[in-house]
Amino acid sequence: MATPTRPDKTLGESLQDHGLSRRGFLKLCAATASMMALPASMVPRIAAALEQAKRPSVIWLSFQECTGCTESLTRSHAPTLENLILDMVSLDYHHTLQAASGEAAEAARLTAMEANAGEYLVIVDGSIPGPDANPGFSTVAGHSNYDILMETVEHAAAVIAVGTCAAFGGLPQAKPNPTGAMSVMDLVKDKPVINVSGCPPVPMVITGVLAHYLTFGRLPELDGYGRPMAFFGQSIHDRCYRRPFYDKGLFAERFDDRGAKEGWCLYRLGCKGPTTYNACATMKWNSGTSWPIESGHPCLGCSEPSFWDAGGFYEPVSVPLTANPGTTLLTAGAVGAVVGGTAASVAKHRVKKANADRQPVTVEALEKTL
Repeated sequence: MATPTRPDKTLGESLQDHGLSRRGFLKLCAATASMMALPASMVPRIAAALEQAKRPSVIWLSFQECTGCTESLTRSHAPTLENLILDMVSLDYHHTLQAASGEAAEAARLTAMEANAGEYLVIVDGSIPGPDANPGFSTVAGHSNYDILMETVEHAAAVIAVGTCAAFGGLPQAKPNPTGAMSVMDLVKDKPVINVSGCPPVPMVITGVLAHYLTFGRLPELDGYGRPMAFFGQSIHDRCYRRPFYDKGLFAERFDDRGAKEGWCLYRLGCKGPTTYNACATMKWNSGTSWPIESGHPCLGCSEPSFWDAGGFYEPVSVPLTANPGTTLLTAGAVGAVVGGTAASVAKHRVKKANADRQPVTVEALEKTL
């Protein structure tokens, strides 16, 4: 576990201390620009910013969670977990990764808060039993999750909610929500909160948000759910390599039929890609090796609010494609099967206007259009 950040220690100096060459540093900056969907012309600006940036103190709080978000973080490859902890941030407190335990662990958190008041970042994974819930549902060092959260964020610069549990309540908040689970943004109202949803999130999205903060000294542009637009700006459906099969009306009906074997669209097997916004299709998992749809399983919509209570995982999603309720997602698929690419192109244009005006329709009504 890193020691608390020295006030005069810049990120550039830290990278040099760990033997990173100038060429290697510029490669890091280029990778950062690519990860944040920025043009190559931004690389010099990123380099200048990172050289002068101070390594921020980071306090990671884990509450009602499964440690999947930390597991995901450990699999980041740009930057790696080692680069992140040793070179880019000072990770001063983390239940799973820190060597200290008991009183020494809590002392590290309090020391980091005092030494970096007003400047440290708080990362939270897991939902929190609310202030009206039984405080004994989830505790840290004998204190309720709620008390620990509110104490830690009081003097923080910003808060990053990692994972759907922290961002939206996730599985602990699923009906009937026995612990009164709440999300970070439900409780923290006086600090900037950025949501990095997913169950778990894509590892490079977690590190990408930290890289953006280091580069620009501020949080990135966010969508209506408080998520970074660079990673959550498009639906899985629009980024999916199986989208051409959808446009042609070619769907797998079972996991063992011809469509499944030939890589057709998984919509009818319950894929939630049309209503799910994330970077899985482009960043993938395990160093860019694959992602659920590529392995043959439909998207579960895990980065969206209340996805556990949104119906069966293997039932087709219901969502209109445009502001006109008469034009639905399946309608566009049927039209695509008839007239090909032109209709599909129009559908992609319309979906951008429809994101803020999605109205539920029944699966039965959608199926009648095919």
